[in-house]
This record gives sequence, structure tokens and C-alpha cells, in this order.
Amino acid sequence: MNFIKLILQGSIIVQLVLLILLFFSVFSWAVIFFKRNTLKAASLQSRKFLSVFRQSKNLLEVNEASKKYKASPLASLFRSAYKELAYLTKSDPNPKLTSDNMETINRALIKASNREVAKLEKMMSFLATTGSVTPFIGLFGTVWGIMDAFQEIGESQTTALQVVAPGIAEALIATAMGLFAAIPAVIAYNHYLQRIKESITEMEDFSIEFLSITERLYGS
Repeated sequence: MNFIKLILQGSIIVQLVLLILLFFSVFSWAVIFFKRNTLKAASLQSRKFLSVFRQSKNLLEVNEASKKYKASPLASLFRSAYKELAYLTKSDPNPKLTSDNMETINRALIKASNREVAKLEKMMSFLATTGSVTPFIGLFGTVWGIMDAFQEIGESQTTALQVVAPGIAEALIATAMGLFAAIPAVIAYNHYLQRIKESITEMEDFSIEFLSITERLYGS
């Protein structure tokens, strides 16, 4: 049997279901490649920035270097915290930070971290939706295709394979298409979710490290 011919000869409902599943499949693959490139760039640049941060003895130099790593969540956290630190110490030639000042810097780090997490999680909801919804959309197409097959049996008054096969095949194509869209989306979602969790842990560790260095340099 020719699958293309089966689809073209199928009912409008099943064709619509297959079109929806095709959209989910194509778009989810686009999201998968987009997230792969985004997370890869974030991880690579964060490693480079972290190396610069730990080797440098001057926070101003680190701030200038951080501007090269626009995809790094850690560089973004540093810039936000350094901006707050510079504001708190700009008018004092021998600055000493109080506990309230440290809390202000900590809030800046938390705010920047939340912003970076939102960036990392961008489009993840579409992968989750694709993984959970497309099998049911495919199942709906399957049920409809089987109903069409039974209708053909009733109208022709025969159960010959030539009558039943096209409708059943059309129904199974909908099931296969639903799984074809769902499986890569679920695998990618779980993989990327784990990488995002690792990035969140990395940001938390960096925030603690930055606060520790700041307290050591400017503590009262």
C-alpha cells in the first residue's frame, strides 16, 4: 500500500489530525536543535568565564571580560552582582559592606538567576506539550480511521480485506505519527531538563562563591 495515497484518500478528519501531528513534529525538532545550541553555548561560555573569574584578582577586569560571554548565565549573574557592588561602594574610598549590603547583592544574584533560568527553560513547555498531547491526537485519528473502516464494511456489506485495509492502515498511520512526534520530544525534554538543573546548581554555587569573595574583600 502507498502511504501517501492512503493519506490523500483518507477522511478529512484524519488528514487534519496528521497535519497537526506533522506541525508538532517539525516544530519540536526545531526546538530540540535550538535548545541544543543554546545549552551548549551556555555551558561552554560558562566554563570559560569561570576560568577567568577564578584566575583574576581584579573584579573590574572580570567585569570587562564577562561582556564577551553573553550566552553564559554565570557571566550574567556576575554583571548583575558587580553592578550592585559598584553602586554600594562608589562613594567610599575604603568601602566596608554591612550585612544589609550583602543581602542586597544576594537579592541581585537571585533576581539575575531567575532571569537566566527563564531563558534556559524557554520553549521547554512546547516539548512537554508535544510529548504528552501528540499520542492522544494520534489515538483520536486512529479511532476515527477505524470508525471509517467499519462504516465502509456496513456500506459494502463485506469484510473483504480490500475494503477494511485502507481504513485500518490510515488509522495506524495516525498512531505511528503521534508516537513519531512524541518520543523525540520526551527524550529531549528529559535530557535538557537535567542539563538545566545542572546549570541551576552551577549558578547557586557561583552565587555563594561570589558572596564569599565579596565578603572577604569588603567585609566590615
